[in-house]
Amino acid sequence: MLRRQFGRALCAAAISLITLASPALSQSFPDRPITLIVPFAAGGPSDVLGRLLAQSMSQTLGQTVVIENVGGAGGTTGAARLARAPADGHTLLIHHLALAAGATLYNNLSYDTLKDFAPIGLVNQGPFVVVSKNGLPATSIAEFLAYAKAQGRGVTFGHAGVGSGAHLCLMLLQSALGAKFNEIPYRGTGPAMNDLVAGQIDAMCDQTTNSIPQIQGGRVRAYAVTSTARVAQLPDLPTLQQAGLAGFEVTVWHALYAPRGTAEPVVQKLNQALEVALKDPQILARFADLGTVAFAEGQRGPAAARAQLEAEVAKWARVIREAGITVSN
Repeated sequence: MLRRQFGRALCAAAISLITLASPALSQSFPDRPITLIVPFAAGGPSDVLGRLLAQSMSQTLGQTVVIENVGGAGGTTGAARLARAPADGHTLLIHHLALAAGATLYNNLSYDTLKDFAPIGLVNQGPFVVVSKNGLPATSIAEFLAYAKAQGRGVTFGHAGVGSGAHLCLMLLQSALGAKFNEIPYRGTGPAMNDLVAGQIDAMCDQTTNSIPQIQGGRVRAYAVTSTARVAQLPDLPTLQQAGLAGFEVTVWHALYAPRGTAEPVVQKLNQALEVALKDPQILARFADLGTVAFAEGQRGPAAARAQLEAEVAKWARVIREAGITVSN
């Protein structure tokens, strides 16, 4: 009897301490610089978005938010880095749909995609663009699809590693065409785009955030977008559905994460800083320039981000399994 009473007293004391500590923890956080992991190479779309958010959140939180590029394995190396980090809110991750797809593509992950991350909030969403080097013979999407299908493995397609968004888009494109291309993996679409501009590879699927400046600068040739509607910044480009690939749609989305176990007051404070960034007219204008949009206010908090991750894990599990895709092939 006494033992049970003592145990209850300890539990009550622990709950009281946690309750009292939560406001204090929120007020003192952050007490040092924050690291924001970008799981792809510098210069790519996730890196661009991460740096925009880091600048704004640094001002809001009163501490520097430092970008750490941890590329490799389709973004899973950077995700594993976050999963190992202390759950104190000083190490964060910006990731996109590849985090969800990796749960099925990789059978040896060192983390559990649905359990080891605390979503902070959704950031943005937008399509991919099918682009090629300027020297490719095809000048329209119809010519490109016919050329790629006829050449097969004679066409080199770059992507940001197995399971990356660019790779997922490429897998669906190959499936839709019933063709196999020569895939060239990189540590991010930044270096892949550099090689495309230099003519070292033939083509790639790339996010609008990374490809629009290159398209507008005339350094690559664009054919079509992967959304169901045309992109305002690229009005002359048809969608792949309009080009004859019925049902083809791939949308890339980003979210911000902390390690599992991060205190709720810290998550909320980080979410508030993210909200400030996503209401900044200059950041929203930059998003628009890059052909992407922020998730709607009121539909991008921690709960919405978790629901999005869970839904996308289920979605890509179906797509990948139906296509019979594995890391080895």
